[in-house]
Amino acid sequence: MTEQIIVSSAVIIGTVIVALIALRGWQGWLALKERELERESHPRQEIDSGSSIGAARIEIADLKERLRKLEAIASGVDL
Repeated sequence: MTEQIIVSSAVIIGTVIVALIALRGWQGWLALKERELERESHPRQEIDSGSSIGAARIEIADLKERLRKLEAIASGVDL
């Protein structure tokens, strides 16, 4: 009888320990995702790096070129 109580107590304690470790990991994962969302919500950090500025300028230049071509097509000029 006492062996059963000891074994069941050890199983319960082990389950609680595993549950606490899993909870701690879950909280860490949530904190990581929260930091990722905060980083995405601050576009200033991206602009300061300069990598997106060059891409934006290239994209704007591409759009201007497409607009010129469309205007030429609309006016009947062959390119």
